[in-house]
Formats: sequence, structure tokens, C-alpha cells
Amino acid sequence: MTTKWEASDDIQEVSRLVDQEFDAEDSELETTLRPQYLRDYLGQERVKANLEVLITAAQSRGESLDHLLLAGPPGLGKTTLATVIARELGAQVKTTSGPAIGRSGDLAAILTNLGEGDVLFIDEIHRLNRSVEELLYSAMEDYKLDIIIGKGPAARSITLDLPHFTLVGATTRTGLLSGPLRDRFGMVFRLDYYTPQELQDIVVRSAELLGVSIDEKGAAEVGKRGRGTPRLANRLLKRVRDFAQVKGVPDISQEVASEALSFFDVDELGLDIMDVKILKALAITFEGQPVGLNTLASALSEEPGSLEDVYEPFLLQQGLIVRTPKGRQATKKAFRHLRISD
Repeated sequence: MTTKWEASDDIQEVSRLVDQEFDAEDSELETTLRPQYLRDYLGQERVKANLEVLITAAQSRGESLDHLLLAGPPGLGKTTLATVIARELGAQVKTTSGPAIGRSGDLAAILTNLGEGDVLFIDEIHRLNRSVEELLYSAMEDYKLDIIIGKGPAARSITLDLPHFTLVGATTRTGLLSGPLRDRFGMVFRLDYYTPQELQDIVVRSAELLGVSIDEKGAAEVGKRGRGTPRLANRLLKRVRDFAQVKGVPDISQEVASEALSFFDVDELGLDIMDVKILKALAITFEGQPVGLNTLASALSEEPGSLEDVYEPFLLQQGLIVRTPKGRQATKKAFRHLRISD
């Protein structure tokens, strides 16, 4: 077996530039780059077409929009789409998340402060606790809020009328939503990973907004390493901009983008150091044989849960590894990518 990789590299803690989860740096970046209207929102054409019909129909009837559920992996623009929907409706958007609504009183405070036609966006809605979720049912269906005041024999129930509002829920784990909650959404939209061409278009738009000079091939280079995710593509663009600025390069070409991303350990498939270490362990250390999750985690000094939830999804999506009854196994595509003759 010949390879250009060394199988004995030490496993080390790395900060993932290619992490699709939202971080503090993304906050300012997404505020700057976030589209305002559907016409500015690139990609997700099927979802946009459906939303245009629903929004136009609701506005023509003078009604609030049906409650919507947006599902999909992190970084695909669910929060952005919620703000776009509110702007298209000419409404205010109130944003919160499932973990932030710890008690029924928290939800009641949010709902009673909504205005007519407002949009309430709840991120990670699958993480609502059961008592809060059950309070949400009547609010979604009847625009009423049933509250218990007092305790014991003196307790009494009052019903508050709520303004007609639109709930937009976002989830990365549709399977964790209860049936009753899922059924109360008028439409469920699944956001798909973006194509390299769509990410290229997003990088071009973002570069214009950031005042970055990048040519078409440079944008394509960033886009193809963006792992199908606008959030990551924009983050990579920012790193390429930093690299070019330090090197004194005014215009970002394909060569500059490729050099910059390689410098930050993001390869041509968008894999980082840890992704490559996983593939090397499967292909070299275990010689392409199936490996159990715990065994692989021990070899990499990583938690099994992190491997399964953080690293594996993209490797599986790219066809670089497969799950078999006997364990994880590197594919021929992984061997080719590592330039290993199997």
C-alpha cells in the first residue's frame, strides 16, 4: 500500500473552520450579508416559489400567513428565511429559541407582546419542553392562551385572546418533533444543501457587500469548499479575504483562494484536519476494514457522540464513508481522495 499520508500523525484538538453551527463570528457577518427579500435570497428555488404563492395569497385575503416549519441542517438559512418572510409580509419578527423558553410563563410573555400579523420565529423548536409545547397548541390553532392562575383549590383558568400571528419554527432534527406539534404547521419546508454554483453566486454577492474583489473562478473555488452551506461559504470568504490582505493581493483569483484555503487546512472537498484523520484511520490504520464507532473514537481520541453527530454526516453525504452492520468503512472515493492505492 502506497500513500502520501503518514499514518502516525498525532490526533490534536482543532478549532473547526468548517463547522456548520452558528458561532459568535457569524453573528456580525450574517447581519451584514443577510438578504432582505425573497428576490435577494439565493438558492432554495422550490421553497421560494411556494412561499411566494402563500404570502401573496395571504396578503390578498388580508389574513396572517399559515404557521411554517423550516427543517434542515445548520447553516442553510432558516433564520434568514424567517426574517425575509416577515419583511415580505411587512411584519415585525420576534426571534427566540426552544431552549430559551424554559417555562410556560416565558412563552406567555412572548405571545402576549406580539402585534397583529407579527412573525414569531422559534429556532431549535424541537427542544421545547412538553409543558411549553402544549401551551403553544391553542395559541397556534385558536389564537388563544389558556393560563392557570394560583395553586391548589384556589387555582383558576383564564383565557387570553392573542393577535393573529405566524409561527415560523426551525429544526435540525425533525424526528424529535412530536406529532401534535408537527401537525399544527400549515406547511413544512425542507431546506436542501446548496450546489457549488449556488454557493458561487452567494460568494459573489457577499464579496460585493464586503467590498472584496474576487473573480468568478475564485468565487467558484470558495463555493466548492463550502460544504453546501452558505454560512460556511461566507466564513471561508472572510478567511480568504484576510489571507489576501496580509499577502498584499488586491484581487482574489482561483490560485489565491486555493492557496488561502489550503493554508487554513480546508482541502478541495471542504474537509478539514479532523475529517482527513478519520479517513486516514479507516483507510490506513484499519486497512479499509469495517470499524466499530467506539473503536474508531478510541483510535482518534475523540468522543463517539462527536464523531457520529459532528463529523460523520458530511463524510456520509459525500460518499467517503459508509455505515455497515460491522461498523464504519472507508469507500473507494476516500482512498482516491487520500491518494492511496488499495
